[in-house]
Amino acid sequence: MADPDQGLETGRTQRWDRVPELGGPPLPQRPPVPPRRVVEPVVVVREPEAEADTARHAPASPVSAAVPQPQSDARWQTHQGAPSVADMHVAGTHDADSDEDGEWDDAWEDDTDWDDGDWDDEQPRQRDPLWRVLVRGAGELLVTAGLVVLLFVVYEVYVTDLLNDRTQGNLAEQIHDQWDKAAAAPENLVAPAVGKPLAVLHIPRLGEDYSRVVLEGVSEEQLAEGPGHYIGTALPGQQGNLAIAGHRVGKGSPFLDTDQLVPGDPIVVETAQNWYVYRVLGDAATGDYTTDASGIPGQQIVKPSDVSVIAPTPDAADAAPSGAYLTLTTCHPKYSARQRLIVHAVLDGSPVSKADFPDGPPALTEG
Repeated sequence: MADPDQGLETGRTQRWDRVPELGGPPLPQRPPVPPRRVVEPVVVVREPEAEADTARHAPASPVSAAVPQPQSDARWQTHQGAPSVADMHVAGTHDADSDEDGEWDDAWEDDTDWDDGDWDDEQPRQRDPLWRVLVRGAGELLVTAGLVVLLFVVYEVYVTDLLNDRTQGNLAEQIHDQWDKAAAAPENLVAPAVGKPLAVLHIPRLGEDYSRVVLEGVSEEQLAEGPGHYIGTALPGQQGNLAIAGHRVGKGSPFLDTDQLVPGDPIVVETAQNWYVYRVLGDAATGDYTTDASGIPGQQIVKPSDVSVIAPTPDAADAAPSGAYLTLTTCHPKYSARQRLIVHAVLDGSPVSKADFPDGPPALTEG
């Protein structure tokens, strides 16, 4: 038989009669194609127990049993009369491919646990009792409140001190500018407007460079910037009681260590033209605060309601001024406003002129 494609033989890769599948010789360097394996029918021998098991797994409806079920794998497409996988398992005879198939059957049989209702039997998560929810909520609130209090304390103790240092610096420049303009006129002390600078306070015991501008008024607005002068009390150097209040902790902490003042310690008040030196009452030799002839203690602790300590004569509310006194008031103990710490001092001699001592009186070097 003539080759119909003989004319095209030069463009072909292989002659048609040399294809091994069509009976031609094998190509060089190419293994022969193995023959296809044909699975022979297996004679199934059913035993009574297998018959019962097959009947138990048979379809419930005759209609559904008569309808052939499609197979998704080509390996299940066997010729007519080939035994089913179930029959192979029952008879115990199957080929090499059925070993793998049996393993898959066993695996799927094990997966029937999904249908056992285990997921349906799972109970929903029970809610915590009400008392436990309340306790947990209270604990969270306490922790939050503690953090807020801690931040507030840090702000009051440290941050406000830093802010007050800047404020005091501005106030010092302001009051010295006022004094420079009034240096030629004689000193005529009058109380300034509320919130304005009155004088500068120096306490050597609290530090060589201790200097605080005193404002008129003792409301929180003034005390947040520095010590405040009780409105209506005496002015520096005058007869009566020059009463000054200040925070002990926070807002610059101007009176933090006033409890360290001992009898005889100087407290210097600076004005435009003079220095006024006051000394803490008591016996400087023994440190006893109660030995002054006036009967006024150099230091005492009182209730916040005891206002007689700032009277013209300290501790004598109805008495006339008996001298020129200075009183410092602050909270006691530290970090508390339960009581008041009071320090009383008396004017020591005449005012010291700034013209004679521009850098301050000798008392500033004490302590």
